Amino acid sequence: MDVIYYYLPFLETIRDFFELGGPVLNVIAVVTLFMWMLIIERLIYFRTGHRTMIRKAHNYWDERGDYSSWQAHQIRDRIISQVSANAERNMALIKTCVALCPLLGLLGTVTGMIEVFEVMAISGSGNPRSMASGVSKATVPTMAGMVAALSGVAMSAFLENRARREREFIADELIIEHG
Repeated sequence: MDVIYYYLPFLETIRDFFELGGPVLNVIAVVTLFMWMLIIERLIYFRTGHRTMIRKAHNYWDERGDYSSWQAHQIRDRIISQVSANAERNMALIKTCVALCPLLGLLGTVTGMIEVFEVMAISGSGNPRSMASGVSKATVPTMAGMVAALSGVAMSAFLENRARREREFIADELIIEHG
C-alpha cells in the first residue's frame, strides 16, 4: 500500500498535465499509446517471430532440389514477398499515427485559441489571468503532438530500415542456379 503513496505525486502531475492540455491531449495520448503498441509489436516480431519465418523459408527452399527452373524463380519471389510483407506489417498504420499526432496538436491549438478569444469577448479586455487556461490548452497539445510524432518518426525509420535489410537478406540467401 505504501507503493501507491510513493507514486501519487507523479500521478497527480500527469493528471494536472492532462487537465492543462484539454480534451485534445487525451486523444493525442490514445493515438500515441496505440502507435507505441504497434512499434513494440514490430520490435518483438523482429526479435522472435521473424527469425522463425526466415528459418522456415530457408528450410522450404533448401528442401527443393530445383533452383534454376522458372517455377523455382516464382517460388523464390513468393517467399521473398511473404517475408517482406510480414516484415512490413503495420508500418502504414504506424506512419498514419505519426502523421496524426501533429495534426491533433494543431487541433488543440485551434480549440485553445478559441477559448482565449471567448474569454476576450466576454471580459472585453485581455485579462492575462483569465486567458491563461486557453493559452495552455493551445500550447500543450501542440507540444505533445510534436513530441509523439518525433518519437514515432525515429522508430518508424528504424523499423522500415530493418524491414528493408531483412528483405535484402532473404533475397541474397535464397540461391538461384542459372541453368
